[in-house]
Amino acid sequence: MPRIDRYLLTQFLQLFGFFALVLVGVYWMNKAVGLFDQLIGDGQSALIFLEFSLLTLPLVIKLVLPVAAFIATVYVTNRMMSESELVVMQATGFSAFRLARPVLYFGLSVGVLMAILSHVLVPASRLALDQARSTLSENVTARYLSAGSFTHPAPNVTLYIRDISPQGELLDLFLADNRAPDARSTYTARKALFARGDSGPKLIMFDGMIQTLGRTTQRLGVTRFDDFTFDLGALFTPSGKPRRGADSLSTAELLWPTPALEAETNQPAESLIFAGNIRFSEPLLALCVTLVGFGALILGGFSRFGLWRQIALAIGLLIVVQAVNTSAGDFGPKVAGGWALAYLAPALGLGLAWGLLRFAGRRRRVQRGAA
Repeated sequence: MPRIDRYLLTQFLQLFGFFALVLVGVYWMNKAVGLFDQLIGDGQSALIFLEFSLLTLPLVIKLVLPVAAFIATVYVTNRMMSESELVVMQATGFSAFRLARPVLYFGLSVGVLMAILSHVLVPASRLALDQARSTLSENVTARYLSAGSFTHPAPNVTLYIRDISPQGELLDLFLADNRAPDARSTYTARKALFARGDSGPKLIMFDGMIQTLGRTTQRLGVTRFDDFTFDLGALFTPSGKPRRGADSLSTAELLWPTPALEAETNQPAESLIFAGNIRFSEPLLALCVTLVGFGALILGGFSRFGLWRQIALAIGLLIVVQAVNTSAGDFGPKVAGGWALAYLAPALGLGLAWGLLRFAGRRRRVQRGAA
């Protein structure tokens, strides 16, 4: 790589690392505050909060990388134009397309990072996050085992425990189940234990009684038992392994969905295929933002006041590209063959970048001819 390309690429990468670190920190802290209130408020430990926070980090990084790449491109180009570095390069015969070569290298580097995140890290982290949430929802001891207070694990269900022994036994348990439309059941036991089963957590009660009151007959039925198992799985999570979303699936599963996968995600095949192609278009969008930002600013010349009009143009063009990307995301999953719309925004962005660079080179030639 020529020295001038290495110099420009180094400038882009240094500023990109700085802006990416700042944006990831701000966005991640914003997400972590809500997550902290939710988990710590439910009685979870700080280690659970740290685990969930780290699992959300790959998605946060994927969201902010294109923004950081655009800001770094605009900042470095504006500074080098203000300091006449790019002006001198153009005066020595460098065309706009030649100056855009290190920007292309920079955009490809960001695109590779985006591809790794989209195809590998984000799906793996989302799958691990879904599994952690499923495990956490079964861990009722942290949320609802509060001695001496009434808790409500589910609507129309009330649980009370007088005390918890050092061995984990629940002493003097009271459970009121008011979910059935025709009867109300009340469970009492001298002691109980929680156990994890294949279909979810179980409550094993010893030396207790079940009182069932009919709503229409107003008759009370009493059943005494030595031991009784109450299924808590229906109160917290459905039986079996947790459902996966499109973000948790591999790219191959999204591109070739099966009927079983459609039933698991509750999404049609068109939506899954579109989500798979989005993972290929996102790295291309990262390349587009760098080229569009550079192409818009290279239109300007030397100015001590900065290239604010060109910066506004770059932001406006990116808003157009993002609007097209959002519209494609709305219509693509709903129509057959809509996966092609996933590449509409990157194609528009690359076309705009090519047009900007071509116009900048033509205008430079016209200025030389007039001189």
